[in-house]
Amino acid sequence: MKIEIWSDVACPWCYIGKRRFESALAEFPHRDQVEVQWRSYQLDPSLPEHYDGTELDYLSKRKGMAAGQVTQMFEHVAAQAKGEGLNYRFDAVVVANSFTAHRLIHLAAAHDKQDAAKERLLSDHFEHGKDIGSPDYLTSVGAELGLDAGDVAELLSTDKYADDVRRDFAEARALGISGVPFFVIDRKYGLSGAQPAASFTMALEQAWQESQPLVMVGVEKTDKASATSENENACGPDGCAV
Repeated sequence: MKIEIWSDVACPWCYIGKRRFESALAEFPHRDQVEVQWRSYQLDPSLPEHYDGTELDYLSKRKGMAAGQVTQMFEHVAAQAKGEGLNYRFDAVVVANSFTAHRLIHLAAAHDKQDAAKERLLSDHFEHGKDIGSPDYLTSVGAELGLDAGDVAELLSTDKYADDVRRDFAEARALGISGVPFFVIDRKYGLSGAQPAASFTMALEQAWQESQPLVMVGVEKTDKASATSENENACGPDGCAV
């Protein structure tokens, strides 16, 4: 079973949703047969690489939200994050464009370290006040993930993986995704937002049941006679066995 998750490193609900999904997945009996893929999304592609102001300034000035409304939103989201064991510090958040960070996640994915990269970037952005747009910071993240220094340097000096990130954006639009986090299970089920863990559990169980073929029990089809006996006590289009 494959689960694709569209999210932005600069999205506070995406980190909360990650934790809630992980809680559900940890209890899922078939978790070892679940593939999780992080897909890129940007809430504000027009954001400059570095914004000269706080998160409060950014949302109140660029988004036209009242400062008091933004403060209340911060308090509410931080409380929700705390319930998942996360310590949000909106006063320390460095506002920066997340495009290059998404490219780093794609590089990490090529080395089976995608989730670790996503986790580190989200935590550093919301809990530790790191600048996710800084080449020096991204270089340090790559090193701590064990990525080849040459590969990271190439990433930061070229547009490598930029097309992959844009394809994620385009695919999100094609699927009608207009907000994140957004979870897609086997391209059949979609869950929008940081749903409670119970909602993820229910979706996982339903998707698993539908993806698995029905297994007949109590009958061994070893020969034609046994196959016939299987239907002795059943009814079909031509009537019932007598």
